[in-house]
Amino acid sequence: MRTGVLDIGSNTGHLLVVDAHRGAAPLPAYSFKESLRLAEHLDDDGAVDASGVLALLDFVEQAQGVADEKGCDSVLAFATSAVRDASNADEVLEQVRRRTGVDLEVLGGGEEARLTFLAVRRWFGWSSGRLAVFDIGGGSLEIAAGTSETPDVAQSLPLGAGRLSREHLGEPPFDDEAVTALRRQVRKAIAHDAGDVLRWGRADRAVATSKTFRSLGRICGAAPSADGPYVRRALSYPDLETWLPRLTAMSIHEIAELPGVSLNRAHQVVAGAFVAEAVMDIFELPALEICPWALREGVILERLDVM
Repeated sequence: MRTGVLDIGSNTGHLLVVDAHRGAAPLPAYSFKESLRLAEHLDDDGAVDASGVLALLDFVEQAQGVADEKGCDSVLAFATSAVRDASNADEVLEQVRRRTGVDLEVLGGGEEARLTFLAVRRWFGWSSGRLAVFDIGGGSLEIAAGTSETPDVAQSLPLGAGRLSREHLGEPPFDDEAVTALRRQVRKAIAHDAGDVLRWGRADRAVATSKTFRSLGRICGAAPSADGPYVRRALSYPDLETWLPRLTAMSIHEIAELPGVSLNRAHQVVAGAFVAEAVMDIFELPALEICPWALREGVILERLDVM
């Protein structure tokens, strides 16, 4: 079965076309994506502005055309933090439905964490024991932990790299007070509910997923994507600590020249690095393994389970 997964995130719109059937790993067949940066198209009232809505409509229309051209039997379409948190979310969804015929499902933060956890569990398997999963998106940080395919605890915190960059840092060079305030806020927010994760016991395997962690891993020496998905990749806490002061002193263009970083996401790397540092410190994790599967794969796998 050929299926399209249309993911409208805070940073990027991404259509992933996969060949999949129950009991097998989804096989990527085609990828179509575009930088939408919806989290940066929110006005003072928290609504997606006109230019953001237009970019979204154009992308969804193009993505639907690509899905048709690639022979998709169906398209699983969903939106995450930027649309979920927008004050005009219902209006935006209705505009998408009217113009494109696509009915975007808005995933709650806990649902994001749960589906990402499912994907990571399937990737690493039962031998991982108690699994802890961390995902830094553009608008939120998802945390989930457990011993089965459904996590014992699933959290979503408003600590996305794009959101924090927009609200606290602006353009480099970064003000020392702003950096200190950001670091303090991130640590307080994560620590506030950390006990809900830690009371279940320490993780046998701690895993990071999605673009921000992959970029940070690459900056700190992890293998490039060209080496394939089965190469073990990790982000170590000592390496990240070494890189943090260097990153805060760089310009956007200097960050964009680092391995694993695109110009579209370079402005978020510093904020993402502070979130990653806080996660690893508060949960006492010397390293995080990086998983190539994340939310999109979780959506596909759950759909296959009920077919």
